[in-house]
Amino acid sequence: MSMARHQSHPWVAGTGGDMQADSAMLAAIFLANPDALLAVDGDGAIVLANHAATNLLGYSEQELRQMNVDMLVPANARAAHATHRQDYARAPQARPMGERSELCVRCKDGQEVMVEIALSPMARSGRPMVLASIRSIGAYPRVRQALRRARYSESLARLGHVVVNARDPQTVLDLLPGVAAEALEVENVAVFLLEDDHQHLRVASSVGDIQGQQTGMRIPYEKKSSLGLVLAGGHNLIVEDYCRETRFDVPEAYLRAGLASAGVTPVHDHGRMIGALAARSRTPSRFGSEEMHYLESLASLLGTYLQRVRADAALRHAQTLESVGQLSGGIAHDFNNLLTVIQGNLEVLGERPPSSIDDEARELVGTAARAARRAAELTAKLLAFSRRQVLQPTAVNVAALISSLADMLRRTLDRRIEISVRVDPQCPAIQVDEVELEAALLNIAVNARDAMPEGGRLRFEATRSQALPDDVRTELTEDAARGTEGFVTIAVTDDGCGMPPQVKERAFEPFFTTKPQGRGTGLGLSTVFGFVKQSHGTVRIDSESGRGTTVRLYMPCAAARQACAEPAPPSEALPVGLHVLLVEDDHDVQATTVRLLHDIGCKVHAFNSGEAALDALPRLGTVDLLLTDVALGRGMRGTALAAKAQGLRPSMAVVLMSAFSTDLLQVNQEAPPDWELLAKPFSREELSGALALALHQR
Repeated sequence: MSMARHQSHPWVAGTGGDMQADSAMLAAIFLANPDALLAVDGDGAIVLANHAATNLLGYSEQELRQMNVDMLVPANARAAHATHRQDYARAPQARPMGERSELCVRCKDGQEVMVEIALSPMARSGRPMVLASIRSIGAYPRVRQALRRARYSESLARLGHVVVNARDPQTVLDLLPGVAAEALEVENVAVFLLEDDHQHLRVASSVGDIQGQQTGMRIPYEKKSSLGLVLAGGHNLIVEDYCRETRFDVPEAYLRAGLASAGVTPVHDHGRMIGALAARSRTPSRFGSEEMHYLESLASLLGTYLQRVRADAALRHAQTLESVGQLSGGIAHDFNNLLTVIQGNLEVLGERPPSSIDDEARELVGTAARAARRAAELTAKLLAFSRRQVLQPTAVNVAALISSLADMLRRTLDRRIEISVRVDPQCPAIQVDEVELEAALLNIAVNARDAMPEGGRLRFEATRSQALPDDVRTELTEDAARGTEGFVTIAVTDDGCGMPPQVKERAFEPFFTTKPQGRGTGLGLSTVFGFVKQSHGTVRIDSESGRGTTVRLYMPCAAARQACAEPAPPSEALPVGLHVLLVEDDHDVQATTVRLLHDIGCKVHAFNSGEAALDALPRLGTVDLLLTDVALGRGMRGTALAAKAQGLRPSMAVVLMSAFSTDLLQVNQEAPPDWELLAKPFSREELSGALALALHQR
């Protein structure tokens, strides 16, 4: 364009038809330019503005022509902008787009937009002017993408900061939908968590509630739904347009709310589905790969956090139980020592000749003795709770035990549960602690009841295992090598809701439970597992969702274990004048034990420490048996004393006694088989039996 024509622009002086035509075309180009154009005079007054400028800034052309350009800059930058404008006016030159740092413009609605600006010096009627070409950075696709990614990253960082410090999971659940909705710029975001029954989902939190899916609601888990597809397949779901959706049934509430598109992603915990995160928009095709990646990151953050919360809770639970166990073990030790003294003295008093004690006193002694026995039973229950009891395996009649348990369950379980028993007539006895076996079967039965809230069938079966499954046979190889004569399979079957694979895999984990909070500790099946393994057996679960559950216990037969052990001789078989070396550090327990030993005809050498007993042993005459407490204060333990004493007197029998069941459990695993164990408190008959059995074993 020639300078003459340039001078004919309506902003400058000029005449003539061609000039007018060119001016009209230039004006049309100015108005149609996609960039926002502002013509500004030397004082900063806006002279002209095109349509793009009014669209970007929100002002009408008339409003802009009444403004100074400095007013389009945020208030805190206006003074600096005026200075830069004046500096530019003194040495104007063309400045292409992108050569200088971006500027922020303030729109009429108060929103601030990052822009790039090109400047072109010009003149109108001899007056200097500047043509400012303004372009929103958001207009660039790559810039929009970068800004979107930055927005997503910032929201993840903000939520992550909360997750690190949050102790209440509901705090995170409540915050997440709002953060996600703001970052995605969508109308609805909700977190759904799978309920323990695996039949329902709970709306854990949401923004932009949809009718029928408000926060806190419990909704059916339907496989032919967007959530069902995600949870069943374990993968993302993108809905381009609900009106054209054919993969699942679209709820009418979504359409009434004007929702058009959605992105749904699963929430995992150790590889198992625990819920889903869903975002929905009124704009079709709103969710692409970046939006889904953002939702996946949120779901991963949430799943990891919920996993940590559960792990922390389980750890606190474990620490609490361990503390209770230690406390109860300590209480039981002191209590059992006290009961040894109380029971022993009451037993001696109760057997005094009638002439030495009146009827009323004898009745009082009997009442106190019964109370002492109940106290001993209470201590045993305390130890059972803390899992510190010693197993006492005996030959158990399986048919009798299961029949008795079934009768009890028929009276106590839901009457809608039908209970049946089928035991093979050829089923042999098993070698097991009868009380613990009954408790294990009761635990399994209670789980079965909870799996059948509307009633059902509960079946107990027991058969001799002619052929064990390969994995069971491999696991039991060590026990088979010990000479057992086979195993009995006890199966407990229900037709309840069953277990999905992810639940079945973790069923024996301590503290894992699918029951509502406060209704299950997660220790039932783990206790069953520990008991069965300690009894040299094993356990298996067969279960599928909707098809019930069978728990099978494989327990060793009793015949082989009984064959190598003869019954203990009766207490009358104790030789008269048996010489006993007694070591007990508790003065009262020692005095009571000495009295009981004298009553059964023993001669006693009593000491209060292992060191004193060992030092005196060479000087003593005949010593037939050592009766020692395991824990002897700060000195030598009873086990070390027994080993050294038998080294000096090889023919001497050993009975170890303790009020600590854990001591007896450890000794039972480590001591020679001919050492006999005696738990406190004990009666005179139990003491006599332990001495007789130790002599017989020796």
